[in-house]
Amino acid sequence: MMARSQITLDAEQHKRARERAAALGISLAEYFRRLVARDIAQPRRTGSPVGVFDLGDSGGSDVALQKDEYIGAAIAARRLTGRRGRRKTA
Repeated sequence: MMARSQITLDAEQHKRARERAAALGISLAEYFRRLVARDIAQPRRTGSPVGVFDLGDSGGSDVALQKDEYIGAAIAARRLTGRRGRRKTA
């Protein structure tokens, strides 16, 4: 059993949809039915957190274990260059 629906399109959308249906050799109604069927048949895509892991190579660093060493090196480097990034002269 079919259910009837009504949609509103702007003039350009309606013209292009009719042209596309004609190019496919089907009615405008069949064109819309196929669009809807294709859209609802596709499985819903859900975001996966897996995509954010293993994006790059840390070069073997381990911030969790070596954070104190990294902070110390950053502080020492800042002392050598001064606050504005220039090397201090003696």
